[in-house]
Amino acid sequence: MTDVVLVFGVALLTAAATGLGALPFAMFHGAERWLGPANGVASGVMLAASASLAFEGATRSVGRTTLGAVAGAVFVLVVHGLVHDRKELVLGSLRGADAYRALLVIGVMTAHSAAEGIGIGAAFGDGRALGLGIATAIAVQNVPEGLAISLVLVPRGTRVRTAAAWSVFSSLPQPLLAVPAFLFVEEFQAVLPAGLGFAAGAMIFLVARDLLPDALRRGPRGAVLVALVASFVPMLVLQLWLAG
Repeated sequence: MTDVVLVFGVALLTAAATGLGALPFAMFHGAERWLGPANGVASGVMLAASASLAFEGATRSVGRTTLGAVAGAVFVLVVHGLVHDRKELVLGSLRGADAYRALLVIGVMTAHSAAEGIGIGAAFGDGRALGLGIATAIAVQNVPEGLAISLVLVPRGTRVRTAAAWSVFSSLPQPLLAVPAFLFVEEFQAVLPAGLGFAAGAMIFLVARDLLPDALRRGPRGAVLVALVASFVPMLVLQLWLAG
């Protein structure tokens, strides 16, 4: 029982770390002119996270990771068909297209967090030291992932504390899935590659289908591309460093 409480508590702390990504916006006031570069940064963070997830999944099972990636892309495509252009769609203070885009980003990041929760629980199944190490790495990664969510929400008018709350919400699958993954480690290890692939495929498709085109439309294009590269490279380096 003590180990279960530890796993849940540590995973809950990793989820809370996601809310720290909203802190840079504490003095920020949303402005339309920042939407292009903000979406560019969010795209870079999500693409780097996707690359890391795909690589990690492929080291476990290329086939299951690929199937998961296809399922993730189909998921985003289906959601896009269901809610795109629905002007009555509401998410907090956001309406219409802004609400749709925020909903997709939060949904995809939540799927990403589910895979991370399984990873935390499975790591604890191999020992407390490994579990704590993996959880620490995920907590560090969660901060820029929370930033990516806030970059989509805050410039569109969402309050900073609300963006932080949505960021933490997107990571709640981590404590919820870490415990069963710890208790049934072998079963969850088998589905982990598909989960990693699903999150990677969903994020890549979301960026390519919606987030980056929207950023380029809002421009300026040069600033968007610089923001994309400037966020992708350090995020990928961070991911690789933590994985090593």
